[in-house]
Amino acid sequence: MQMTSAEIREAFLAFFADKGHQRVPSASLIPGNDPTLLFTNAGMVPFKDVFLGDEQRDYIRATSAQRCLRAGGKHNDLENVGYTARHHTFFEMLGNFSFGDYFKREAIQYAWEFLTDVLKLPKEKLWVTVFTEDDEAYNIWANEMGVPTDRISRIGEKDNFWAMGDTGPCGPCSEIFFDHGEDVWGGPPGTPEEDGDRYIEIWNLVFMQYNRQADGTLQPLPKPSVDTGMGLERIAAVMQHVHSNYEIDLFQALIHDAAKIIGTDELNNKSLRVIADHIRSCSFLIADGVQPSNEGRGYVLRRIIRRAVRHGSMLGAKGTFFYKLVASLVTQMGAAYPELKAKQQVIEQALQREEEQFGKTLERGLNILNDALAELEGTVLPGELVFKLYDTYGFPMDLTADMAREKGLTIDEAGFQQAMDAQRQRAQQASNFGVDYNERLKSAQKSKFLGYTDVSATSEVVELFVDGESVQELPAGAKGIVVLTETPFYAESGGQIGDTGTLVANGNEFTVSDTQYIGKAIAHHGTAANPLKVGDKVAAHVDAQRREAVKRNHSATHLLHAALRNLLGEHVTQKGSLVTAERLRFDFSHFEAVSAEQLDAIERQVNEEIYKNHAVEAAVMPIEKAKEAGAMALFGEKYDDDVRVLRMGDFSMELCGGTHVNQTGDIGMFRIVSEAGIASGVRRIEAVTAAGAVQFTLQQQQQLRKAAGMLKTDTAHVAERLQQQIDRGRQLERTIDELNQQMAAQAGSSLVDNAITIADTKVVIAQVSNIEAKALRGMVDDLKNQLQSGIVVLGLAVDDKVSLIVGVTKDLTGRVKAGDVVNAAAAEVGGKGGGRPDLAQAGGNDASKLGKALEVAQAKLEALLG
Repeated sequence: MQMTSAEIREAFLAFFADKGHQRVPSASLIPGNDPTLLFTNAGMVPFKDVFLGDEQRDYIRATSAQRCLRAGGKHNDLENVGYTARHHTFFEMLGNFSFGDYFKREAIQYAWEFLTDVLKLPKEKLWVTVFTEDDEAYNIWANEMGVPTDRISRIGEKDNFWAMGDTGPCGPCSEIFFDHGEDVWGGPPGTPEEDGDRYIEIWNLVFMQYNRQADGTLQPLPKPSVDTGMGLERIAAVMQHVHSNYEIDLFQALIHDAAKIIGTDELNNKSLRVIADHIRSCSFLIADGVQPSNEGRGYVLRRIIRRAVRHGSMLGAKGTFFYKLVASLVTQMGAAYPELKAKQQVIEQALQREEEQFGKTLERGLNILNDALAELEGTVLPGELVFKLYDTYGFPMDLTADMAREKGLTIDEAGFQQAMDAQRQRAQQASNFGVDYNERLKSAQKSKFLGYTDVSATSEVVELFVDGESVQELPAGAKGIVVLTETPFYAESGGQIGDTGTLVANGNEFTVSDTQYIGKAIAHHGTAANPLKVGDKVAAHVDAQRREAVKRNHSATHLLHAALRNLLGEHVTQKGSLVTAERLRFDFSHFEAVSAEQLDAIERQVNEEIYKNHAVEAAVMPIEKAKEAGAMALFGEKYDDDVRVLRMGDFSMELCGGTHVNQTGDIGMFRIVSEAGIASGVRRIEAVTAAGAVQFTLQQQQQLRKAAGMLKTDTAHVAERLQQQIDRGRQLERTIDELNQQMAAQAGSSLVDNAITIADTKVVIAQVSNIEAKALRGMVDDLKNQLQSGIVVLGLAVDDKVSLIVGVTKDLTGRVKAGDVVNAAAAEVGGKGGGRPDLAQAGGNDASKLGKALEVAQAKLEALLG
C-alpha cells in the first residue's frame, strides 16, 4: 500500500475524528502560551495549559497535524539538516490527545489499529518500547495487542520518560519502531546497534501523569492524559517504501523545483535537501509573523535563510533564487495550510529582501575579519584566515574575497585550498584505524607491532625506501624509510602520532623522526648516519619518555570522550582527534558551545576517574562481540573482524589500537585548555595532562597573581575588585558624556548668535571641535530648540574621520529634507548618509574637504529655500 503525504495526513485526522476526537487546526510556530519555548517544537505545545488543568476546552479528545520547528534554543536540528535521512528544521507532527479521558489502553489500541488496519503495515515489521518500570503498558502490548515479547524492549528514563523541557508535563512513554529490513544496518531499540538505521521510531505515545516543577519535583496532573506524536515525514517514508524522508513525494517535488530554479541536475546533492527543508521552515515562520533580524526568533530565521542561500550558491545559483521556491511549497502544502497561500507575497518579499542583504552576513565573522585586517601586513589576506571564516563562520570564500577587494586587498586562494585539503587529510587520519597514510608507497610487508609491551626490540630490515622508491641500501646521510619484521614503534593512526627514537645497526644509528603505515607495514622515517642495507639486524629503541607522555594524553582522550557523553548527551561522538606528547585535541559532535560550567564538570569528572586509578585493560575479540559488550565504535568506520577493545573500569570502553597507560592514575592530572567550534555541529577541546597540566595551572596562577597585583588586592578578591573598577569606569564615562553635552550646549549658544539667514530662514552652519561625535545629535536638538524655526548643519573632523549632521525643525521639513542636504555635503568628504526628514547624519574619510562640504551644504540650502 502506498499513500501520498497528504493522504496520510488526512487518513490520520479522519481516523481519530471517527474515534470522537476534535480535529484541531495547527497552531502557530510561535508558542502563545509558553514563554519558555522559542518555537512550537512538539504537537502537544498548544495543549500544554489543558494538560496542566489551567485551561478548559469544550472537548476532551483532540487530533491535529501540528507544524513544528526545531532550529533554535535547546531543541535545534539545524546543523544536521541535509546530512542525515530524518533531520529537519520544520516537520509535521501527527498527534492524538486525551485530556483526562482515555489513558494507556485506548492510546495503544488506537495506535495499533491505525498502523495495522488503516495503513496496513505488517505487524511483524513493528517493534515496541516501554519505560522500564511501566508494567501496565508492557502487559497491554504483550497480552492484549499480541505483540511478541521478543519485540518489546524496556528502555530507561533517558529515552522513555518524556518531558517537553526542564519544567512542565511529563511521563512515561511507549514508542513504536518500524523495521526497514535486514539490508539496513542497525539493531532493535535497547541494543548496542540501536543507533543504526534499520529500526526507525515512527510513533511516540506519552502517558502524561506529572508536571515537573522548577525544583525537579513531580506533581501529579489533575487527570492522567495522553499525548502522542508521529512525524508525518517518517511515516510517509515507510508508506512510500523509501528509507530517507527526503525521498518522499513532498520533498521530491521541492527538490526537483529547486534544481530547476537553480539550474542544476545534481538531484542527490545534499544542498538541495537543505534548500527543500529550509523553504518550509522559513515560509511558515514568516507566515506566522517572524521577520529576519539580529535577535531571538528573527535571528534563527535569518540563519536558516542564509544557510539555504549559501547552499544555493554552492550549486551555482545566480542572483536571488530562494524566494522563487515559495510557489512550489504553496502547491504542495497550501491545501492543508491555507495561510501559506494567503501570505505568499509577504513570504516571497521577505525572503528576497534577505537574500539581497546576505552580503552583510554574520557579525562574529565580521569581527574576526576586521581584527585580522587591522593587524594585516601587506595586501594579501592569508588563506588560513579565509578558511577559518569559511569553516567556522560560514563565509563563502568569494564573499571574503569581495570584502577584501573593497579594502584594496586580495586573498590567498591557494592557501585556502591547501587548508581545505589539510582538513580533509586530518579528518581521515583522525577517524580511521589502519589507514594507508602514504598511498604513493606500496609494501607487501606486514610488520608485527611489539609496542604494547616493549619500547625496545631486536629486528631485521626487510625493506628500504628513498624518495618513494624501493632500494636495497640506504646511503649514509640519506633520508629514507625503514621497514622491519617487527617493531616497538607505533605508527600514526587513530589520532595518535607516530613514535620517534633510534634504530641501531652495527653501532650506527638511524634516527627515527616519525612512524607511519604503508599498507600494513610499519614505516620508520628518518636519517641514516651510515649505510643501512636490507637484511641488517637492528636494535630498535623508542623514545620512551615521549611515548609515556603520548600514552597519558591518549588515555585521557578516552576519559574525555566518556565524560562528554555523560554530561552533554549520547549524541556526542568522536569526529577526530590528535594525540601528541605535548597535548591532546578532541573533536566531537555537539551543536552549541560548551558552557564554562559544563567544561568545569567535564574536567572534574575526568580527574575523578584518573584518581580512581582504574586498570586500563585491552582485549582482542571479534567485532560483533565487542559491540555486544558495549564498546564504542565510530559509526561508518571500517574495522577488521577482530578488534582491540580498551577498557578503563566501568567508565570507558572503546575500540582502539593505540598505546595507553597501565592505570588511569598514571595520567596524573587533566586540564582543559580551550573549547571552540570548528565546523557546523563540531566542537573541539584541547587539553593537557601530567606535567603539561601542572604547567598550565601554574601559568593560570601567575596570571591571577599578576591581575591581583594590578588591582591591588589578593587573588581571592580579583573578581570583586575588577567589578568595582568596571563600575567606576562606567561612572566616569557617564560623567564625561555629561561634560561633553555641557560643552556642546555652551558652544551652541554662540553658534545661534552667528546664525545666517537664507530666504527668511535662520540657518546655523559651522565646523565644531573639542566635542565627541556622539554629542552632535544632542547639540543639534538644542540648537533647533533655540532657533524654534530653522536649520542646523554641523561638521566635525577627528583625525581623518568626518561626521556631518543636519537638523531641520518640523515646520520646514516640507521645504527641506535633512537627508538631501547631508548627502550633498557628504559626497565632498567621500561618504554618504541618511536619516529622517528632520535629522540626518553622514560620515566621511577626507577631513581636508570638510570646509568645502559645508559650503556645498549652504549652496544646497540656498537652492532649496530660494
